[in-house]
Amino acid sequence: MMNRRGLLAASVATFTAGFLAIGTGPLLAATPGSFTVSRSKDEWRSLLTPEQFSILREQGTERPGSSALLAEHRKGTFSCAGCNQALFSSDTKFESGTGWPSFWAPLDNAVGMTRDASHGMVRVEVHCSRCGGHLGHVFNDGPRPTGLRYCMNGFAMTFTPAAARSGKADP
Repeated sequence: MMNRRGLLAASVATFTAGFLAIGTGPLLAATPGSFTVSRSKDEWRSLLTPEQFSILREQGTERPGSSALLAEHRKGTFSCAGCNQALFSSDTKFESGTGWPSFWAPLDNAVGMTRDASHGMVRVEVHCSRCGGHLGHVFNDGPRPTGLRYCMNGFAMTFTPAAARSGKADP
């Protein structure tokens, strides 16, 4: 029979093993003002749709299957809806069956990670490294080559087809 101490030890071990398996290294604090793009709550609210604001700025989650990006299969780039930073290549997108767009790897330096202990569980939150916007969570049950599943909110991202993005620099 497991007592509180045993349950706590098992939880810590599981949490630690999960981070080691994900390979996040040190987790980065997603604190306002610590990002290249920083705006007031009112500025964010005026720039984003209500769904985007709820997800990116209030750590909300869209309903499964509600984002058009779930069915997006063209070559291109998925970017942050808050600051337009490129986050994921379509080459790493896969069908996870979860109801959210899923990827097995982000672009280099595109995302940060934070410990998320909300909703009675411990997870790894993924946020945009440029504006700190909440994107979703990462789990260690994805496909090869990484074994990771970046389960992202589609409303937190935009998609640019490869032909439209080539040769153009982001503002």
